[in-house]
Amino acid sequence: MREIVDDLLRVWHSGRTGGLATLVRTQGATPVPVGSAMVVDADGRAFGSISAGCAEAAAYEAAMESAQTGRRGLHRFGPGSGLDAQMDCVGTLDVFTEPFSRRHFPEFPDVAADVAAQRQVTVFTVVWHSDPDVIGQHLITDRKHGTELVSLPDSDVFVSSFARPPHLILVGANTFAGALATQAKLLGYRVTIVDARPTFANAAAYPGCEVVVDWPHRYLNTLASAGEIDSNTAMVVLSHDPKFEIPLLTVALRLPELGYLAALGTSASHAHRLEALQAGGFSDDILARLHSPAGLDVGARTPAETAVAIAAELLAVRNGTSAEPLSASPGQGKRHVQLVR
Repeated sequence: MREIVDDLLRVWHSGRTGGLATLVRTQGATPVPVGSAMVVDADGRAFGSISAGCAEAAAYEAAMESAQTGRRGLHRFGPGSGLDAQMDCVGTLDVFTEPFSRRHFPEFPDVAADVAAQRQVTVFTVVWHSDPDVIGQHLITDRKHGTELVSLPDSDVFVSSFARPPHLILVGANTFAGALATQAKLLGYRVTIVDARPTFANAAAYPGCEVVVDWPHRYLNTLASAGEIDSNTAMVVLSHDPKFEIPLLTVALRLPELGYLAALGTSASHAHRLEALQAGGFSDDILARLHSPAGLDVGARTPAETAVAIAAELLAVRNGTSAEPLSASPGQGKRHVQLVR
């Protein structure tokens, strides 16, 4: 639902009723994760997706029906469901549809505000109950939960948790930082750009990013002391200046948790980097945590292409995949899709 929060707010503020479809459970190979959602506004326009195409039309009709009738309910799309005509999804999708408006979800602006402020918020929705009047009721809490369908006595409850997004720290304010920030924001990261040079660390040049003017190693020490570094934190060093880079990497390599650590540069700069870090006492095992030169080999030349290469490596590390072409391993794409939750 995170991707359509602004669209939902627009429907809510219109004072009219739309229909909301949420993917609450999957079986087999499906193209999008549980929690994906689509809203249909009162004019019939659709925003978001619950299946990347294969069950979209059927879900759209179900959401429209909920908007028009006020009915809430679960729908199963896929092989053997009776609704699999012209569908190319291999798996089965359980989709909950409900009317959406100020009257049906009065608390939604509070949820949207928490999501925008990157605060933890969890929405519980009753998607089935022995008493039909209970179906569609929502409970909002700031306690952390997963995104899953939970079966309780006489009811099924869908739990959708909006956690704080992962954090990407870019060291060095330059064109590569701008391009990589754009890619990272598309992937749902909150982005911080840190540089000790106030002339270059200009917030206006990096919209949607936090810009910090400080020595990078000092900034990283501050975050670590505050408990702000964990496995959802990634860092890419985009400055080739050793007086910035080596103190920072010295701090970063000693952190117990850091999801991804990389440094941009040529093979020659990588060799000088390793030489300086080895002189600082780091073993080969510790240095293996550093992805340098950063990015997958896609023949990148421009900052935009380099950003794609680094973002691809970041995703591969985060998801624990090999980053080999899907075409190189028959059936590999299906296995990846099945594991999405």
